[in-house]
Amino acid sequence: MASSYSEVYGAWKDDPEAFWARAAEEIAWFRPPERVFDPDRGVYGHWYTGGETNTCFNCLDRQVAEGRADQTALIYDSPVTGVIEHWTYGAILEEVVALAAVYRDLGIGKGDRLIIYMPMIPQAAFAMLAAARIGAVHSVVFGGFAANELATRISDSQAKLIVSASCGIEAGRVIAYKPLLDAAIDISAHKPDHCIVFQRERLQADLRSDRDIDFASAVGEAKRKGAEVPCTPVLATDPLYVLYTSGTIGQPKGVVRDNGGHMVALKWSMQNFFGVKAGEVFWAASDIGWVVGHSYIVYGPLLNGSTSILYEGKPIGTPDAGAYWRVIEQHGVTKLFTAPTAFRAIRKEDPQGELIANYDLSAFKALFLAGERADPDTVAWAETKLGVPVIDNWWQTETGWPVAGNPIGLGLLPVKYGSAAVPLPGYDVQVLDDAGHPVTAGVLGNVVIKLPLPPGCLPTFWNAEERFREGCLAEFPGYYRTADAGYIDEDGYIFIMSRTDDIINVAGHRLSTGSMEEICASHADVAECAVIGIADPIKGQIPAGFLVINANVSRETTDIEKEVVALVRNRLGPVAAFKTAICVKRLPKTRSGKILRGTMQKIADRESWKMPATIDDPAVLEEISLALKARGIGD
Repeated sequence: MASSYSEVYGAWKDDPEAFWARAAEEIAWFRPPERVFDPDRGVYGHWYTGGETNTCFNCLDRQVAEGRADQTALIYDSPVTGVIEHWTYGAILEEVVALAAVYRDLGIGKGDRLIIYMPMIPQAAFAMLAAARIGAVHSVVFGGFAANELATRISDSQAKLIVSASCGIEAGRVIAYKPLLDAAIDISAHKPDHCIVFQRERLQADLRSDRDIDFASAVGEAKRKGAEVPCTPVLATDPLYVLYTSGTIGQPKGVVRDNGGHMVALKWSMQNFFGVKAGEVFWAASDIGWVVGHSYIVYGPLLNGSTSILYEGKPIGTPDAGAYWRVIEQHGVTKLFTAPTAFRAIRKEDPQGELIANYDLSAFKALFLAGERADPDTVAWAETKLGVPVIDNWWQTETGWPVAGNPIGLGLLPVKYGSAAVPLPGYDVQVLDDAGHPVTAGVLGNVVIKLPLPPGCLPTFWNAEERFREGCLAEFPGYYRTADAGYIDEDGYIFIMSRTDDIINVAGHRLSTGSMEEICASHADVAECAVIGIADPIKGQIPAGFLVINANVSRETTDIEKEVVALVRNRLGPVAAFKTAICVKRLPKTRSGKILRGTMQKIADRESWKMPATIDDPAVLEEISLALKARGIGD
């Protein structure tokens, strides 16, 4: 089919407010917006000011009222426990109302914050929707994060309530959540009033504290009482959630998502970008702890009247590299959205794609890849083996929905391997040099988005408006700084090549090397350190730490390296994939003292590099090269 992309994008450029006013008609409003966009509100403006709505109402109550009560809304597929559950819109609404009653009875109301620290189980989605129902602000913390990471989020959000589970379950291991939760509360300067804990059969938690409440008992009691909790009207500009990014251990960076613009953007993207219809089965193989899980496991599909898959498993090992194909066949998945990391792992285990032939994938129509750069080899492999379009797309936690991609809902455009294709309506993407001047087509530079950002993007950071202004808007006035480097070709296709800051992508998870350095440096024997991301064929990147040891230390360096690895994994959790620490005599620096991390990374990745003009001592780079080769890196 011919693509209408140019026409639709042009309509947005010609009259942005009219475009987003039409899109907002897809959302149910208790009170319509007074203005589509108010440039005088917030840091750069607010969308749908004066409008009142409720996200839970649009996801559940509206769908039930329109006849979807008996349609499956959520399929819970857990190969690690052998459980598959089908939840209808009506059944989820009943659970969410009861849980919202529990929240209300614990004193949680509009604007209060609660943290959700749960594995990939349906109750995690219910916890999010119940918060939205009463106008509370949820903050989901990925279950792979350790106690210290959770503690910083408790303190920053001032959460009154934590909703958790007794454990997370992965292939071959069970992770007890309650000890981590208790440790986090002990560390946190702020103490929540209550913790609601969902008990899983595999491992029961000890609920001894006065603040601990059994999830099932509390929800069951609310049902017996026949609790009714109507949706609380909230302003379109009121926050729906706060999602903390980058795994920082200093001051967390909480991305705020509002209610109105978020719903408008997700509904538009489900239909026009992903091309998913109401009633179709859509699968985002991510985690609810990340933005993809928020946008496209929970909110996007439910707003669209679709069926979403919540998968508690891995692309390989649960039980093999055919896990994804089994889910697609069994549940009739039409579109899959996952990270390139997953397909690199599948390809490594089944390079010929032989397992694909064991399954009927006739319902499957497209694969979407995002989370880190989709390398052309992986895209080509998936395209050849699956016989469906493979659509790379680019976005961030901050944007909440795709900035660029090939919009199958509007008709596919020609594919260019290595490119995230074209900007979607709402996004005026440009590439600037370091001085803020536009560069010509094909020239690498700073990828920026002209203000205002469209609906669905962050309006600010949580309790840190000046930090948002300085970190995202100040460097290039009039633009949002994405902190990505890339270029736009002569056809307007966007190529994202790397990050411009210290964030690395580990299996699709955005993690801060700066936070890892802070932990490494906290070891008593470490004088200074540097952490870089090294290319990995499966995870995309893995971190490696270089440690300079204090002069008075006479211990074996191998012992120190092991201790530092354990320290990082204990504080950040296994999600950091931090397994390599290398003791070196010194770090390469400029004469002004800046560590040359970029050059170190090029050496490790065996890329061509030039001697930095400002290096203090060129001999240090040879020392780094030898240290890497001793570990089998950069040969």
